[in-house]
Amino acid sequence: MQNEQKIKEAMQTLKDAGYFVDNLWSIQDVQNFYNASTEQAQRVLFNVFTNEHMVEYIYQDIVSEAQQLELSENYKY
Repeated sequence: MQNEQKIKEAMQTLKDAGYFVDNLWSIQDVQNFYNASTEQAQRVLFNVFTNEHMVEYIYQDIVSEAQQLELSENYKY
């Protein structure tokens, strides 16, 4: 229980700083299906979520969702 509380507090800290944390993945998500060490499971998650195609897909969906909400563009780059 104490660990769950620490996770909730950490998530709230990140949310307060502007991060989206409502959908988190853990090494357990990999280890439930594969015999993987902690390091291997972390590597799987790293490779999945930093994959060029995944990042592009996320950005495309952000654009799509923002357009559906009729948000005005605000380029800061």
